[in-house]
Amino acid sequence: MTRTWQAIAAALVGLALAFLATTPAAAHTGKLKLTVAGDGADGVTVQAVYADGHRLDKVVRLTLNATGPDGRRVGPVQLEPAAEGQGFYASGPILSPGRWRVTVSAPAPHRGEASAQVEARTAQSPPPAPAPVAATAPAAGTGDTARDGGARWWPLALAGLGLAVLAVAVAVPLARRRRA
Repeated sequence: MTRTWQAIAAALVGLALAFLATTPAAAHTGKLKLTVAGDGADGVTVQAVYADGHRLDKVVRLTLNATGPDGRRVGPVQLEPAAEGQGFYASGPILSPGRWRVTVSAPAPHRGEASAQVEARTAQSPPPAPAPVAATAPAAGTGDTARDGGARWWPLALAGLGLAVLAVAVAVPLARRRRA
């Protein structure tokens, strides 16, 4: 085989591999891997990926059923896609405080089911904002850069500029002497 044909064959194999690597996930057939967790308050979050590890590229109908303390039940509830990205689903606030056994399932053609223990808590409100603090004037000579506009740097800049001018003033006559 000549080098030209070898190069063409290698290019075709590379194109075929690149095409296979970028095949859309619609070609996935089989189960979903579901990861169920609490959202830190009174809801549930689910991450769904294909069993081979690829990200979920379409919306799938996921159904949640939960059994809580004292035999209370919630569900079936259809989960909605969450804003966190592809394959993330959230229930919103549906559980009362306590320990819940949550099961999430996906129908055909991409079947999947996962269960987890979730501890639901009452939603926490954010802490109150700290009380405003009165600004105090700095003591004399402390050089408050916020008050003086950060003017402490200009003497250094001026000294650097002076050194640059001095270097040029010395270098130009020396260069003229060498040429002459």
